[in-house]
Amino acid sequence: MYLILFVLMLLIPLIAQINVKSTFNKYSKIANSRGLTADQVARMILDANGLHYVRIEHIRGKLSDHFDPRSNVVRLSDSTYGQTSVAAIGVAAHECGHACQHAENYGPIILRSKLVPVTNICSSLWYIAFLIGISILGSSMGNIFIYAAIAMFMAVIIFQIVTLPCEFNASDRALKTLESDGILEMAEVPHAQKVLRAAALTYVASLISSILQLLRLLLSVRRR
Repeated sequence: MYLILFVLMLLIPLIAQINVKSTFNKYSKIANSRGLTADQVARMILDANGLHYVRIEHIRGKLSDHFDPRSNVVRLSDSTYGQTSVAAIGVAAHECGHACQHAENYGPIILRSKLVPVTNICSSLWYIAFLIGISILGSSMGNIFIYAAIAMFMAVIIFQIVTLPCEFNASDRALKTLESDGILEMAEVPHAQKVLRAAALTYVASLISSILQLLRLLLSVRRR
């Protein structure tokens, strides 16, 4: 059982990553009929929502696109910035969706932002606490470290759960905007949808993997 959980924990996120990369590569070969670039689309969406103050920056990498709420910057990677594919436009619109969420004080995104500092600490320390607890298991102090490690890891899982509605909502916003504003043709929208759906599934896979990891932690304690 322990080994099965370990294999699934590694395999599920890997499959999700392979899927998003292959889906993006497939639809990155299909250019939008209007000839717009992803950064142009991002600017259009931001301006249409009154977010003239949000800047767009080009960063290196592939699919490393993100919105930075601290700097109010939508950062588009090499695979997105300046590209005319429906895949790139879908990704850019998705990141603009996050910018709109922050501007509107969308509940889940605000909660997620507040959880970031705690999650960063917990994700860095839970394994150290767990190793210490395992090494002195049987003592009262060992139990405290074990329970602390499990609690910190559960905090990471809660953060991942809160992240899911943020990602799905940003994708929904993106697709509705691309269709309603006529940025993509009706036949092109499903292509962008497949890319964003594949990207969203990576977050689902990550959550499942973390839950499996939590089960492994609990099994490890019971086995000792």
